[in-house]
Amino acid sequence: MTGLSDQSIDRPSRPADVAASAGHVVTFPDSQPLKLDCGASITPVTIAYQTYGQMNADKSNIILICHALTGDQYAASTHPVTGKPGWWHYLVGPGKPIDTDRFFLICTNVLGGCMGTTGPADLNPATGKPYGLSFPVITIGDMVRAQAMLLDHLGIDDLFCVIGGSMGGMQVLQWAVAYPERVFSAVPIATAAKHSAQNIAFHEVGRQAIMADPDWHGGDYYPHHKSPRKGLAVARMAAHITYLSEAALHRKFGRNLQDRDAITYGFDADFQIESYLRHQGFTFVDRFDANSYLYITRAMDYFDLAADYGGILGSAFQHSATRFCGVSFTSDWLFPTSENRTIVHALNSVAANVSFVEIETDKGHDAFLLDEPEFHSVLKGFLDGAAIHRGLARKG
Repeated sequence: MTGLSDQSIDRPSRPADVAASAGHVVTFPDSQPLKLDCGASITPVTIAYQTYGQMNADKSNIILICHALTGDQYAASTHPVTGKPGWWHYLVGPGKPIDTDRFFLICTNVLGGCMGTTGPADLNPATGKPYGLSFPVITIGDMVRAQAMLLDHLGIDDLFCVIGGSMGGMQVLQWAVAYPERVFSAVPIATAAKHSAQNIAFHEVGRQAIMADPDWHGGDYYPHHKSPRKGLAVARMAAHITYLSEAALHRKFGRNLQDRDAITYGFDADFQIESYLRHQGFTFVDRFDANSYLYITRAMDYFDLAADYGGILGSAFQHSATRFCGVSFTSDWLFPTSENRTIVHALNSVAANVSFVEIETDKGHDAFLLDEPEFHSVLKGFLDGAAIHRGLARKG
């Protein structure tokens, strides 16, 4: 397509310099604006992504991986900021459940993100300054629409599978509803068809922590060469608690003291759990933009897959030919099994092809990111079965 560029790009100041580390980057020009659910449009639009494995000749082995709230495109490669392995390194790689010797994987940084895809830290062409809060409010639907633009550019008409957990699972469901003819199989993991009031409440606490930080400057902190690090750290700490289970916290930390023999009768981190949460908060701010956190959490809050179908979730999947596999975890209280079963029941109501498994674990919501053998076995089995129906040649 004329007018498109696929190259590294310069960025305004961010928590880390991502200009040289965003991976593959495609910029869509003014002639191809991205129309948003809020009624606004964004142009130009840049999408950053990573790929793993090799595409086969007929493009029938492509899997789109959708990341969660604080994830990015580095699902299975070393993160350029933290130096840590990709967030799904347990699952993605040669011989692993999502086998890069067999499948070609694409993972994009979502719209509104801060690792190369257009977001509030980018320059607003109308002002020549970072968007900040002038960036339009986005939705999960907008994120998926941006991904579809990228696939169109890459000449990819349909996908063998779309897979993701948490917010990534919301994107999976949106893909299956918005582009059913393009999705052969779908794996929504630890997710929901709409965001609950409890989860909206947790997000609001995080947003208020960011906005209460004096370094936020009403969202216009970029020209001040500052960032609301303390507020963002608190937001991350509060959110991280929701990703764990009480059993996991007790097993890992209990009431153990941190590097001391007795309590201090003060407000330092006496307990290991306090020190752990502070570490989670203050390492997060090095790789994430505070305004991106505001926008992406809001997108999750607005997600309600049945809203355009009279509140009847099954109608969203009417006549779907996609093969679904839903996964939940027993100790996940953020996106509990009941919400995942609601999706399954809606699919059953329209006779869709769906299987479902609840994994027994005490690791909480984060179980989908961790070394969870039963989950890995289930996923591998589903992908192998779907590959047979797709007519993909067996490995070896």
